[in-house]
Amino acid sequence: MKSIAIAAALAVSALAAPAFAADPTPAPAAAAPDAKLSVENSTIEQIIANPAAKAALEKELPQIPAYYDQIKTMTLSQVAPMSQGAIDAPLGSCQRS
Repeated sequence: MKSIAIAAALAVSALAAPAFAADPTPAPAAAAPDAKLSVENSTIEQIIANPAAKAALEKELPQIPAYYDQIKTMTLSQVAPMSQGAIDAPLGSCQRS
């Protein structure tokens, strides 16, 4: 009986541990649609929250929507090295705009 109570207490503490270990730092807020977006500082999530920016991004990189869930917290500058050159030319045109 005592071992069942101990096992139950351990199980409850194991379930509660992730809640205590969670990072209390809030996620960055999405950029307002009118906010100035940046290749270096705006996350993909912030870019696609702006309909005009999302349309421009998808026009230049039609394959990118397939990766939104994987890269949404990254900036275009962070994604570029992983793209093996696939976004270098479109990224350059975005930086000049």
